[in-house]
Amino acid sequence: MVQHVRKSITALIFFLTCATAWAQAPSAPLVLRPDAPDRYVIVPGDTLWGISTRYTDSPWRWPELWGMNREQIQNPHLIYPGMVLLLDRARGTLSIAGTQPGTATGAQPGTGPVPPGGTVKLAPRVRAESLARQQIPSIPPSAIEPFLSRPLVIEPDGLDKAPTIVATEKDRVVLAAGNFAYVRGITEATEETWFVFRRGDPLIDPDSERTLAYEAIYLGTAQLTRPGDPATVVLTSAVQEVNAGDKLVAAGPAQAMSYAPHAPSAQLKGRVIKIYGSPGRVGEAGPLQIISINRGRADGIEVGHVLALYSLGGTVRDTARANARITLPDERAGLSFVFRVFDRVSYALVMHVTRPISPLDVVRTP
Repeated sequence: MVQHVRKSITALIFFLTCATAWAQAPSAPLVLRPDAPDRYVIVPGDTLWGISTRYTDSPWRWPELWGMNREQIQNPHLIYPGMVLLLDRARGTLSIAGTQPGTATGAQPGTGPVPPGGTVKLAPRVRAESLARQQIPSIPPSAIEPFLSRPLVIEPDGLDKAPTIVATEKDRVVLAAGNFAYVRGITEATEETWFVFRRGDPLIDPDSERTLAYEAIYLGTAQLTRPGDPATVVLTSAVQEVNAGDKLVAAGPAQAMSYAPHAPSAQLKGRVIKIYGSPGRVGEAGPLQIISINRGRADGIEVGHVLALYSLGGTVRDTARANARITLPDERAGLSFVFRVFDRVSYALVMHVTRPISPLDVVRTP
């Protein structure tokens, strides 16, 4: 019985277990900020990124601060508002008040410390709110929520077979929220809610000049009222005008942001393709703006990766030599957090910059 309870407790508190070294930890020791608080109470609105910046200038190394291993970074959201974080300056690690150093979390707040024997008495407890609503996210959710369920890129032939608006209510030229449309390609009521899209600008690799994908232009949301050929849908929202010929994509569930910030294990280098919402290779991005990069799943990029941003150095005239030019080094400009990954393209949220980010700028492992 005791052995069974010990195994159960181990499962509950695995989040901060330090037995397994984090495989991606850099060799240089983590440096704590001089003003890092010894005690911090988590409040609603906190993020893993924001909390980590209170303790270190290397926020992507948050998992090291908690002593997390490779598997644990995929589900870091077992801390909630009201929990108290305690800093062990000697070890350079955080723990939650009421637990032994290096073993915290998963357990409900208020279960108390783990006694020397390694077992505790568990009792039912009531929480007033859903745990899912209280979990601390990695980054500000409001900045990326609209991009977690909608397609952001389309393969070159990705919309060819998608359901298509073939006629409009009373032959309207454009449709708005509340209007009906007739769609070919929805013969069964397998999905009720659909996103309306059209193909946008190509996402071109700045190095190879190859088209990696096309940007998906989100137009609105439609509700299926009758399947058939054609099917009938009503537009429930429209952020742009909807026309005959536009495509429908089934609305899927939003992706949960369940990865803590962490650096890639390998040395990655890529380029900024585009600033989201700006046409072509123009525009500038600042904090909490979205960029697309020319690296994706096939290149080893994953959700949660933190990439350093560098302003492209370029070349200038050499004033000391006639008809000569100098290649300037790329200059560190900020950090970004990858939140959507496709095969050859990824999307990242700019978290911090010292200068604006432009298309063709460089991303690297920090």
